[in-house]
This record gives sequence, structure tokens and C-alpha cells, in this order.
Amino acid sequence: MDIIKVSAKSRSTAVAGAIAGVVRENGRAEVQAIGAGAVNQATKAVAIARGYLALDGLDIICVPSFVEVDIEGHERTAVRMLVEPR
Repeated sequence: MDIIKVSAKSRSTAVAGAIAGVVRENGRAEVQAIGAGAVNQATKAVAIARGYLALDGLDIICVPSFVEVDIEGHERTAVRMLVEPR
């Protein structure tokens, strides 16, 4: 399963649509963000996706964690959110 990567410039509604689509298709989604602005957009997207999926009778939860990722030879800390039905 691919990770949905979110930046500070991502549109939260577009990310929410991607999250909802992946959850419908795979039963769960992983969202990754690096930096405060990106984490803000990802969090808003999960909240919006919850509304989208509620229309399908799905109640989702979000389990956040920290992960270390390598970007161009530099190690960065990212927030990864596992989104799955309750």
C-alpha cells in the first residue's frame, strides 16, 4: 500500500478524498507529513475524510506515530497516521 504524503501546500479536501478512496479500496490508509504545516493539513484531511466515510457507514480512527525517513541523505522525523475503520 502506498503512503499518502502531505505537504503544507496540500489541499486538505483533496487529501481527504484520497484517504477516503484508499480506505474504501484497501480497508486502511497511511498518511505521512513532515513539518508543522504538513501535519496540520494531514490532520484536517483525516477529519474531513471521516465525514466522507461516515456517509458510507464507516467510522474511522487515526493512530499517529513518529517515523524516521531519509530525504536526500538527511534523516527527518515524520508523523505517520494510520487511518482505519473502528
